[in-house]
Amino acid sequence: MTVASELSCIPGEQRLQLDNQLCFALYSASLAMTKSYKPLLDALDLTYPQYLVMLILWEKDGIALKDIAQKLFTESGALTPVLKRMQEMGLLLRARSAHSERTLEIRLTDKGRELKQRALKVNETVALNCGMGLEQMQQLRDQLVQLRAQLMQL
Repeated sequence: MTVASELSCIPGEQRLQLDNQLCFALYSASLAMTKSYKPLLDALDLTYPQYLVMLILWEKDGIALKDIAQKLFTESGALTPVLKRMQEMGLLLRARSAHSERTLEIRLTDKGRELKQRALKVNETVALNCGMGLEQMQQLRDQLVQLRAQLMQL
């Protein structure tokens, strides 16, 4: 049975109910997830977008701005105010690459590297808040990554 034929079995009125929408389930779950991070990130003096940048830099320090933007599925310009604020906070440095004047490299400071240990608690707490086992969380993440990849092909 195809998706179209499965959908045709559901009355039109029900198909348009908010709670029956995959997009709303994803949107509201994303809001709830971000909200669950807020008190944990407040303790680190980070916003959620700043935390995402730090995750990338903890994985690979000295990365180009365009690469950070690519990993976050956003535009470089959208990250500029976030990175400026993080530099003011003493977490990172923004500098032109020695290899290419056109490339802006982002590097952690000692303060940014030290924050990594405190951030481990965030990850543990969120995992507990999800109320799922590790395998179940990994399966859900894999499904969402697959969904993102499919939608990005459109």
